[in-house]
Amino acid sequence: MNLNEVKDRIAKPTPPFFRQLRTIGLALAGVGAAILAAPVSLPAVLVTAAGYLVTGGAVLSAVSQATVKDE
Repeated sequence: MNLNEVKDRIAKPTPPFFRQLRTIGLALAGVGAAILAAPVSLPAVLVTAAGYLVTGGAVLSAVSQATVKDE
């Protein structure tokens, strides 16, 4: 796959189920980023979990955005 094919694929319509997954992924990444950016010191377990939330949410959103309807 070259870069133009990836751009075309991302521009195509996304099925409704994957749009919902993309929204959930963005929300998870946002919550994780908010925890990481908190101005108070937090337990290491919470900071580690927030890092996983950001990573998982970003991957979920990216994969969901690249899914297209088969026509």
